[in-house]
Amino acid sequence: MPLTASDVDRFEAARPRLEAIAYRLLGSAGEAEDAVQETFLRWQAADVGRVEVPEAWLTKVLTNLCLNLLTSARARRETYVGQWLPEPLLAGDPMLGPADTAEQRESVSYAVLTLMERLSPSERAVYVLREAFGYPHREIAEILDITEAASQQIFHRARKHVADGRARAEIDQAAARRVVEEFLAAAASGRIEPLVRLLTEDAVSIGDGGGKVPARAKAFEGAVAVAKFLRGLFKPGEAKRALAGGAPELYASTANGDPAVVAVVDGRVVGVMCLEVTAEGIAACRNQVNPDKLERATARWAAVADHGKPLATAF
Repeated sequence: MPLTASDVDRFEAARPRLEAIAYRLLGSAGEAEDAVQETFLRWQAADVGRVEVPEAWLTKVLTNLCLNLLTSARARRETYVGQWLPEPLLAGDPMLGPADTAEQRESVSYAVLTLMERLSPSERAVYVLREAFGYPHREIAEILDITEAASQQIFHRARKHVADGRARAEIDQAAARRVVEEFLAAAASGRIEPLVRLLTEDAVSIGDGGGKVPARAKAFEGAVAVAKFLRGLFKPGEAKRALAGGAPELYASTANGDPAVVAVVDGRVVGVMCLEVTAEGIAACRNQVNPDKLERATARWAAVADHGKPLATAF
C-alpha cells in the first residue's frame, strides 16, 4: 500500500533527528544520509498502518542499519590509508542535532566522535541514544533487542571509555574565535615557543588525507613535536600551494562545536583543523584534508553569506 501524504510528512518530521543519530553513530555525513534514505525505503515498504509508534519504529530500523554499517566500516578502516577521522560539520549544520545540554554538545564534538571509535558498535549505539538523545534504557533495550539491564551495563562501560579521554572545555563562539586567532598567530610566528605555550605537554596532531592528500600516517605526540610540525605546516611553499590549488585563506570557525581553522581556496574548503581545548591548553589538533570528507563542509560554507575576513593565508 503506497504511503499517504501524512505518512511521508511523519517521516520528514523525523528526518532531522534520524540524521543526527546516524551521524553520531557513523561519523560520516554521507553514510548518515544513505542510512536515513534506506530507512525511508523500509518505511515505504512497511504496512505503516500497523506501526503503533512510528518514531520508535524508525529509530529501531535506522539504528540497526547503522550497526551493520559500523561492523563493515571497521573492516574498511583496517585498509584505510593513514589515520581515520570523522567528517567535520561546520557551525549551523542541521546534522549536528540537538545542542541544548552539555551532554548533547559533547556527544557530537570531534574529540568524542574520535574517542567513540574505541567502542564496539553496540556500545556506540547505547551511548548515543542515551547520552545525546535521552532515550530511556527500556526503549534502547527494545531498539537493540537486549535486556534493560544489559543496556544499562553497556552504557556505563561506554561512558567510562569515553570519559577516560580528556575533559573538554565548554567555550562559546567568541572564545572559540580567540583560541583560533591566538593559535594562528603562534603558528605563523615561525617559532615553536609560542605554540608550545598553547599546547598541553601530551598534545597530539592527527591528519586524515585518505590517501588523496599527503598526511602523516602516525600522529605527532608531545608539545614540541606538534609545534615543530605546525610551524612547518604553515611555512610557505610552492608545492603546498600547487597541491591545494592556491594559497588557502584561513578562517576562524567552529566544527562539531569545537574551535576550528577552516582553509578555503576559491570557495572550496580544503581543510578543517579542529582544536580540542581543555583547561590545560590545546590537547589535540585534528586536521581533515580528505576531499571526500569536505564536500558537505564546502556546501555549508557556500550557504553562509558572510564569514568575515580571513585571519591569514596559509603557505
